[in-house]
Amino acid sequence: MTRSIQDVARLAGVSSRTLRHYDQIGLLPPSGTGAGGLRHYDAAAVRRLQRILLLRDLGLPLTDIGRVLDEQEDEAGALRRHLDQLHAEQDRLARQVASVERTVTAIERGEELMAEDMLDGFDHTQYEEEVTERWGADAYAKSDAWWRGLGPEGQRRWKARAEKLGIAWVDAARRGVDPTSDEAQALAARHADWLGGIPGTPGSEQGRPTREYVVGLAEMYVADPRFAKNYGGTEDATFVRDALVAYAEREL
Repeated sequence: MTRSIQDVARLAGVSSRTLRHYDQIGLLPPSGTGAGGLRHYDAAAVRRLQRILLLRDLGLPLTDIGRVLDEQEDEAGALRRHLDQLHAEQDRLARQVASVERTVTAIERGEELMAEDMLDGFDHTQYEEEVTERWGADAYAKSDAWWRGLGPEGQRRWKARAEKLGIAWVDAARRGVDPTSDEAQALAARHADWLGGIPGTPGSEQGRPTREYVVGLAEMYVADPRFAKNYGGTEDATFVRDALVAYAEREL
């Protein structure tokens, strides 16, 4: 039994465009094609998609996902390891939910709450290993020191700037703006300037990120739901990626 690309996209919560992109880069070929070139996926392809989405959720770039899938022969064992990681993430999210619930209850009752209780599950250092693996220990140390040095007010302003930029990206994506247009490229320039102001970012010493960094990060915006959700989801994040890649190839 096979399923159409539209059916698989709906079940997986991704766009048909994403599945076509996975096919184009050799990550998830369809099991076959029907009339008019319509892609179809069998059970094995759906299992491969499940693993792609799991690895994507863990923050792996698509190029690394393909290598991992091709090298792993024990499918059940690989899924078991993914399951262990999902349980760990489930535990962290449960702590966050409980933390927010305690805060809401305390506010409603007019009670004081210890900072340790309010911030349980929100430790930003949980990403230290991931950042270090991608960009090096020095990059993490510099960005971490910079973030702590901002203080609460500086962190609030930085988050507001990031949120404003994200809103502008989503608005442009949903208006159907061409990623290579002047408007999209102006947004990409703002984005690059924002990234270049973060110590530890490759190229930040010169005030502008490197081409490789921007392209790699742009790919993560689509591949990693933690990033994609900041830009309205995978489909809108694809627009952001395309605009940033075009900018990086032209300007960096």
